[in-house]
Amino acid sequence: MNALAPVASRASGLLAAYGDWLRDHAGIVRTVQWMVVAVYAFLIVVPAFLPLPDGDAHALDNLTVFAQWAFWGLWWPFVILSMLVAGRSWCGLFCPEGTLTEAASRVGLHRAVPRWLRWGGWPFVAFLATTIFGQLVSVYQYAPAALVVLGGSTVAAIAVGLVYGKEKRVWCRHLCPVSGVFSVLSRVAPVHFRVDRETWSRNAGHVPVHPVNCAPLVRIRRMTGPSECQMCGRCSGHLDAIALSFRPPNREVAALPATEASGWDAALIVVGMIGVAIGAFHWSASPWFVEWKLAAAALVVDHGPAWLLSDHAPWWLLTHYPDANDVFTWLDGLLIAGYILATALVVSSLVWGALLVAAGACGKARVAQAVRLAYALIPLAGLGVFLGLSSLTVTLAKAEGWPLGAVPAIRVAVLGAGAAWSLSLAWRQLADVADRASRLRAFAACAIAVAVVVAAWALLFFGWS
Repeated sequence: MNALAPVASRASGLLAAYGDWLRDHAGIVRTVQWMVVAVYAFLIVVPAFLPLPDGDAHALDNLTVFAQWAFWGLWWPFVILSMLVAGRSWCGLFCPEGTLTEAASRVGLHRAVPRWLRWGGWPFVAFLATTIFGQLVSVYQYAPAALVVLGGSTVAAIAVGLVYGKEKRVWCRHLCPVSGVFSVLSRVAPVHFRVDRETWSRNAGHVPVHPVNCAPLVRIRRMTGPSECQMCGRCSGHLDAIALSFRPPNREVAALPATEASGWDAALIVVGMIGVAIGAFHWSASPWFVEWKLAAAALVVDHGPAWLLSDHAPWWLLTHYPDANDVFTWLDGLLIAGYILATALVVSSLVWGALLVAAGACGKARVAQAVRLAYALIPLAGLGVFLGLSSLTVTLAKAEGWPLGAVPAIRVAVLGAGAAWSLSLAWRQLADVADRASRLRAFAACAIAVAVVVAAWALLFFGWS
């Protein structure tokens, strides 16, 4: 262990120096941010006005397919993965919506953030609405749909910036559809900007300081983890009390008291990132959905209403691409949304039930304890979403003719890693259970919750493939 100490010390020093570099080279960071904005705008707008690619199109000879690769093959799955590794660095350093909403906030009305906008449920609601709507318009397959979903979100981010805050990212803090997801995933990241409160108090008024504009509205002095911090580095070195540092990735969740666990976070983890996400990726491969659709269509043919079988919905509301033989009826739209919500209800109910059983061993306030235990599912939920999104990467790679023989083994490894990580967190969370027998029973219930999630993803990847 002593032999490794110099290496660890040097790594910590380099990490802290990187945080200071971000602070001292804000101009370079802004240049990179605007370059990302330019590439993002080009790839989201231009392909939407091009003809649909034919079956022989490839990423290097067709801009639309290249954009699919950029957004759905690489960007989204690996941004999700990055939250588990580097916290919300994507948000603070690269996200085009963050850059645009902050820029708009510099020249906007600078109004105070109203109470209704600060409601804690917006990230949960926005994630569910965006996920379901994205499936209805086939956002992963068609550039016009991507323009509506991603572009619509970007326009909303700019509008919020023009009205609220001054040089702030009000959109990112309160309304972004993935801010809640990024927040919970970053709780297990191994790096954060550590705040030394004792040093802060000792140096306040005695050490020269540089003004800190915390765009995502974090109370820096009280910051204890990376869930709200966007890792931009602007506060690095403030009062000699803040530094980019390594940390044990499991400690925050393992030590989280029930009084500080958020019901909205738990709902986003269990209902959103597990239930709704599984339903969104399930429906297009599910034989149950096909049976459900055939039965519903027969019922409508026999009893009406006939308009449910109409396929003239606008493309920005339901998938409508006749040239690709891909058109949704109103019935299709209702069944897709219904299937996603039904899947979310079944899966999340099983998971919640298991967590409530486990919480029974934790003493009083069973619901609050179940909410706390839900945080143990963060790694499995995040890696599950990564696998779901990376299935689009696999589809695109298959079209390019890439060898994919290792994909099943990789999926098994990722699911296994997520399950083991979540079980490890659950065991740590149960450390305060009075006796070992009760702890084991509670852990077994948590293991059932994990098994439900693994089984649901395994059904998609190995049962229906």
